[in-house]
Amino acid sequence: MRKKEAASCPVDIGGQAVMEGVMMRAPNRVAIAVRRPDHSIVVKADPYVPLSEKHPWMGKPFLRGMVNMATMLVFGMRTLEDSTAMLGILDEEPTRFEKWLSKKLGKGVDKIVMFFAIAMAVVLSLGLFMALPAAIETALKTGGMSALGYTLIGGLVKILLLVGYMIAVSFVPDVRRTFQYHGAEHKTVYCNENGLPLTPENAQTFSRLHPRCGTAFLLIVFMISILLFLVLNVLVPISNFFVRFLFHLCMLPIVAGTSYEVLKGLAHSNTALAKILRWPGLQMQRLTTRTPDEGMLECAIVAMNCALHGLPKHARRTKEGWCILKTYQESEPGYTPASEAEAV
Repeated sequence: MRKKEAASCPVDIGGQAVMEGVMMRAPNRVAIAVRRPDHSIVVKADPYVPLSEKHPWMGKPFLRGMVNMATMLVFGMRTLEDSTAMLGILDEEPTRFEKWLSKKLGKGVDKIVMFFAIAMAVVLSLGLFMALPAAIETALKTGGMSALGYTLIGGLVKILLLVGYMIAVSFVPDVRRTFQYHGAEHKTVYCNENGLPLTPENAQTFSRLHPRCGTAFLLIVFMISILLFLVLNVLVPISNFFVRFLFHLCMLPIVAGTSYEVLKGLAHSNTALAKILRWPGLQMQRLTTRTPDEGMLECAIVAMNCALHGLPKHARRTKEGWCILKTYQESEPGYTPASEAEAV
């Protein structure tokens, strides 16, 4: 059976797969739902105010893409940190070294680990996707290759590195499960966009490939960077590696801003040309999504319901204010607990 694709939706609901769960972001609220080892679903929801509402200039075309690139890294890592805390895996007693490190730096171990994780991710990304291609382009230019040749090869290296990285991490069991939650996020978003009741059965009928996915955004970034750098390499030939690397780094916000507009335009268009142009990005998602099981879809549905309607008032709360649910139905608006229904 051919998987369904979404109809046009006036409001974009975004999401992110996290460890054993899903985050959903509605226009005014963000919700995270995770599945604990005891099979309960723990969910939190917080108000969300887009930066474009606080500072209207940040919502202008092209500028909003640059702002989105800068904020999503911090927001994404914070979401991962929150989801990990919700799972309860940070409740173990810190080691003596961790206590000493926290005392010296004046911060919790989790924040220290998160800082180093972000720093390593940024360094690795800059090294793999900017420094290495820039070095290859510089070497090829020095060897006499044309601007067209070394620009295309440099761009191809970036894409191959991205694909290789995605394939490599997919063999890690925890990452593979996260890719399944990524698929659950997409299917649930599709289900909501088509106006169907949010149930695992309905969501499972939809495709796990979504045109607004961040994976598609990365591919568009690389493709646009190839076109942009091709023009610039012809107009401004650069032979020094460090100058070329800094040049690529400085152009990243412009590439991100342009790519964001392209992604939004393709996602909301059903023309034949748009379908052709977004096809590569959809296929790339075959590497970062997997078919979820019913329990994963339930987590995604809880996150969607709570992002749209808030936390259920009847649910049991933890000391942090998180809700503990036994079934996804408890997150539905208008749900009445069995005890209250019997009393009526």
